[in-house]
Amino acid sequence: MNKEQFRNSLQEKGIHVSDEQMEQFDTYYRVLVEWNEKMNLTAITDEEEVYLKHFYDSITAAFYFDFDKELNICDVGAGAGFPSLPIKIAFPNINVTIVDSLKKRITFLDHLKEQLGLQNVQFIHDRAETFGKNKLYRESFDVVTARAVARMAVLSELCLPLVKVNGIFLALKGSNFKEEERDSRKAVQVLGGVWKQVHTFHLPEEESERSIVIIEKKKATPKGYPRKPGVPNKNPIQ
Repeated sequence: MNKEQFRNSLQEKGIHVSDEQMEQFDTYYRVLVEWNEKMNLTAITDEEEVYLKHFYDSITAAFYFDFDKELNICDVGAGAGFPSLPIKIAFPNINVTIVDSLKKRITFLDHLKEQLGLQNVQFIHDRAETFGKNKLYRESFDVVTARAVARMAVLSELCLPLVKVNGIFLALKGSNFKEEERDSRKAVQVLGGVWKQVHTFHLPEEESERSIVIIEKKKATPKGYPRKPGVPNKNPIQ
């Protein structure tokens, strides 16, 4: 997907990307590739693949959820900033908090933020299990996102404690989601969530399957969750 195809494909979905925003995406790509030579941020470095598999793929969440308003969003385990920073570029009104366990990725994100001129974006170096217990952040976000971080049962325990009651947990998942969905229904219920919608589609050009999972937080998450670092992954809620 070249830059013009990227812009036109978003336009077809009602998302207008200005020249200034296109320059931000261009800068994002250049900084990503430059830093990727020093640290492992992504296996995808070809420009057209980055525009399709990182930028466009991240923004597909906005095809099914309205980001065009002021929202406090937390992105768990965003790595090189996906999906929240492409969404932030496309929808500048949102406030973004990224939590990531690797300090060097936070250093990259700080540099990227400066290069892109982003406002109302903060990065926190922490494990999601610890961050979800922090009273400053627990149940404080309108939307919590995650992309390709963990299986859905584990991801629910990392993300739902951060979602405010009546807020949304929005997961971007790949082709294995149907199996993950079965295994995560108990976890979502225990953590206070209700399945709202699952939108499955295929990325343009390569036709790989994607799902946008929308879970609504209907009641407070029990105090015992998330459990200690490493426990959710070793022993998912079943």
